[in-house]
Amino acid sequence: MRRIIAYLIRFAAILVGYVVASLAASAFLNVLVLAHLGYTPADPEPTATASLYFSVPFVALFVAYFAFMPAAVVILIAEVLGRRDWLFYALGGAVIAIVFLGFVHNLGDANFDITETNARLAVIGAGMVGGIFYWLSAGRWAGSWRRAPLLDAQP
Repeated sequence: MRRIIAYLIRFAAILVGYVVASLAASAFLNVLVLAHLGYTPADPEPTATASLYFSVPFVALFVAYFAFMPAAVVILIAEVLGRRDWLFYALGGAVIAIVFLGFVHNLGDANFDITETNARLAVIGAGMVGGIFYWLSAGRWAGSWRRAPLLDAQP
């Protein structure tokens, strides 16, 4: 029974970590777009900063949708191997972003093609930021469900 509870708690932590990672990647993309448009922290535009309250969660929905399958594979690998280092998750986020870019390229839709190099690098950077934030919220305890509880280890 304790194992089932441990599995459910770990699954909830993974879901929370995925939400945090999606929000962080979305915030990174939003800040990059605002910086590209010329908004700086020294001279904040009230409408631009207020729009972040809506656009960050909205874009996070798309980030979470498109990254779900590759992220599930990376999270499964991390859980099985018990990887707890931030670099694994940052590189895993970059791999997830590259898989997304490959999917977009193979889709062949002219309206949804990312051809500019800076945009591709921004997506890869957002994947890395998302991976690091996943590590901060859930990845540091990867594989913890595999350890035997202390009460079960006693004779």
